[in-house]
Amino acid sequence: MTTPTRKSALALPEGYADWLAQLKGQIVQARQRASLSVNAELVQLYGRIGRDILERQQAEGWGAKVIDRLALDLKDAFADMRGWSSSNLKYMRFFAQHCPDRQFGQQPADQLPWFHVVTLLTKLGSPAEREWYAQQTVLQSWSRSTLELNIKSRLQQRQGSVVTNFVSRLPAADSALAQETLKDPYLFDFLGLGHDAQERDIEDGLIRHITRFLLELGAGFAFVGRQFRLEVGGDEFFIDLLFYHSRLKCYVVVELKATAFKPEHAGQLNFYLAAVDAQIKAEDDKPTIGLLLCKQQNRLVAEYALSGIDKPFGVAEYQLLRDLPDTLGRNLPSIAEIEAELAGELDTGSEVE
Repeated sequence: MTTPTRKSALALPEGYADWLAQLKGQIVQARQRASLSVNAELVQLYGRIGRDILERQQAEGWGAKVIDRLALDLKDAFADMRGWSSSNLKYMRFFAQHCPDRQFGQQPADQLPWFHVVTLLTKLGSPAEREWYAQQTVLQSWSRSTLELNIKSRLQQRQGSVVTNFVSRLPAADSALAQETLKDPYLFDFLGLGHDAQERDIEDGLIRHITRFLLELGAGFAFVGRQFRLEVGGDEFFIDLLFYHSRLKCYVVVELKATAFKPEHAGQLNFYLAAVDAQIKAEDDKPTIGLLLCKQQNRLVAEYALSGIDKPFGVAEYQLLRDLPDTLGRNLPSIAEIEAELAGELDTGSEVE
């Protein structure tokens, strides 16, 4: 009797496929827990080392040269480990100084990869900002590059600031989530267009850079179509951009206007929302939401216009160019410098967008 060596030669018993899927899921979860556990231990260790350095410098007046010597001694003692550069030890000290309880507000730092922690410390100046970005990083599984991008674009200030009529048009729970989902302004500087760009140029650019566009829109958006065709009473109409939002459980109609907001724009978008609700929305989908992106807006005019609209939508500006302030400087080495020294030895978090 020969033993089968090929998968196709095995007669699988009933229920085997489901059991295998369960085992795979358990293995993946165990690996994730192990990875989180290792990361938590690392951040806690770095916090303790940083606290020791800080206390000894304060008590005994040790200077920076002691840190340089400590780095050499730790490298010699633990040649198989990375992370003992002078720069990283300074980050540990900085971490202990600004997060003595190893938390960003209510968010434990050990739930974040180490270089996410470093980014929060060096790119943000206030505890409240660090807590907000730390919480969002954990909730949305941001990579470090995404975290840096969102800090640079001032996401906290932009998110939820859009003019909408959600409170009066949606249930309370849906209204809060929808408001949080939209932002103002939207930053399209990645398109490389000037202020005088036309609607079609902007639309073309957004489609060419759809991945970057989805990142700017935020988590949950799935692209459905461009110039999406609707037929109403024998007439054709075309929606600029149509999306579906997985958390809101609804379609999102996006209209671009390369002009200042005008009240008549609201009527047009309201018509599109009614058509999508009637023709595309499934029974278990929630009401379609609209987002009108315009070159500029008068918030009071937008509020008046939305007050008389039946369907839920918001009005926000887009920016093709921006001039953001430089991030706060520190008397510490940059992340690029420390990464060069560490040669990429630490897991800085994978992309999970």
